[in-house]
Amino acid sequence: MLGLVITARELNRATLARQLLLTREPLTVPDAVRRVVALQAQQPASPYLALWNRITGLTPAELDAAFTTGTVVKATLLRLTLHAVHADDYPVLRAAMQPTLYGSRLGSHFAAAGLTAEDADKLVSELLAFAHRPRTSAEMQTWAEERLGPARKEGAWWGLKAYAPLRHAPTDAPWSFGHRPSFVASGTEPFRTGRTVDEDALRTLVLRYLSAFGPATVADIAQFATVPRTPVRAALRALDGAVEQLHGPDGSTLFDVPDAPRPPADTPAPPRLMAMWDSTLLAYADRSRVIPPAYRPLVVRRNGDFLPTLLVDGQVAGVWRPLEDGVEATAFHPLPPATWDALAEEAAALRVFLGDREPEPYRRFHHWWPKLPTPAEVRLL
Repeated sequence: MLGLVITARELNRATLARQLLLTREPLTVPDAVRRVVALQAQQPASPYLALWNRITGLTPAELDAAFTTGTVVKATLLRLTLHAVHADDYPVLRAAMQPTLYGSRLGSHFAAAGLTAEDADKLVSELLAFAHRPRTSAEMQTWAEERLGPARKEGAWWGLKAYAPLRHAPTDAPWSFGHRPSFVASGTEPFRTGRTVDEDALRTLVLRYLSAFGPATVADIAQFATVPRTPVRAALRALDGAVEQLHGPDGSTLFDVPDAPRPPADTPAPPRLMAMWDSTLLAYADRSRVIPPAYRPLVVRRNGDFLPTLLVDGQVAGVWRPLEDGVEATAFHPLPPATWDALAEEAAALRVFLGDREPEPYRRFHHWWPKLPTPAEVRLL
């Protein structure tokens, strides 16, 4: 039976509360990462900026330490992209995604190299032994070439680097990882094979997702987990009693964990300078709870780049980029003076956080700004 009706603004505030975006909290890095489940980590600086938005008094060295000790790990996971997750969550997330990893990484590229799933299982065991210490991508490809020959090395490594339980090894300043990754065996569990759904792991993932991003639809959960909707529905049926149903603002059925935060619609939401690819903006099939539909093509570029965004009253209102002499904020609609003042405070705090690490971590993406339509206003904060 469906329960109460939740409005679009209440959905927004629920997301912000669970993602630590209504107020920064005094959490350790590992505890914060567990609370939000996963941080998008394609760009090396982005997990740092994502946590800066969520934790009081965070220093970059705290996340450095979590990566160095392996308390937080970086690997290809959800949506088959790089994420930073708590080490305890890594095995469960991988197990829940096993059918997806099998289907996507042992598909056309792998088959084109003349390899089968049975070959993969044997190769993975050997690869994990080779990766008992960090190995560069070049070393991994050399390993593949020695076993399979030059014609098959690229297809083999393309499939194995995500299908095998490998995590990225910290390699470089200023953000623990550079743009040329090294890989190391995760060492967290026996290697899983095949494409069978691990039902226990998927149920755990569903509960973790709802705690961090709910209320949400079946489509939202499937989008986040990169799992087909049918097994998601089966997981929700098996969780009967552990989850509840609500009416969404568009009449959709939403699922949630009981007693999770659902602040009132009028709860204040302070402005934030969101990192590129922030998980909050990507964790839903229907992203309108955070991104106005008209703005989505402005912040999500055709190649998948997701620009750093201004979050104003809980919704994307523009984009921003760090420059040598300040933070340039581009608003898609007029913002009141008080909002600009609050954004200026955030920008000043961000520049202190960046310190001497890298004043312009998103410089290589500046080419997108001339392609944006004429904005309502641009300010250097």
